[in-house]
Amino acid sequence: MAEPAPPATFYSPETLRPDNSVGLLMKRAVQSMLLNIDRGLAPHDLTHAQWLPLYRINRGGCCTIAALARDQAMDPGAMTRVVDRLEAKRLLRRTRSLQDRRVVQLELTDAGRDAASHVPPVLVAVMNAHLAGFRQDEWQQLLALLTRVVANGDALREPSGEVA
Repeated sequence: MAEPAPPATFYSPETLRPDNSVGLLMKRAVQSMLLNIDRGLAPHDLTHAQWLPLYRINRGGCCTIAALARDQAMDPGAMTRVVDRLEAKRLLRRTRSLQDRRVVQLELTDAGRDAASHVPPVLVAVMNAHLAGFRQDEWQQLLALLTRVVANGDALREPSGEVA
């Protein structure tokens, strides 16, 4: 396994400003995207807390409350409340796993699949609008750079990852 790269030295307490903070800029970009996605899905009566689990379940990314909570960095109790609301809206149902009766699987109902079908077109429209003026190679480079930032962050969460 390759040794992790040493931390960069791009910032110092004297040079860090809101307009050059990668963290703040990424947060503002995400906030803008989420605001616009929520606006686009409001006519379908879906909030951020609701459309994201529907989308992830529909795409096969998560099928239990624990997996959804990990995926969305949420407390499992909070995710249970979200799932309760989605179940009350008859968008999903809980079923016991046939392989392990202790596991409760989440599956979309027909209404849930219909609701989830509205999500990808809105995501596509919002992301493409935020990438206006980018060339294909710039988009690919942005994806590669963000993937590296995420990988570095993941490494910091490992027991040996250190900051400071």
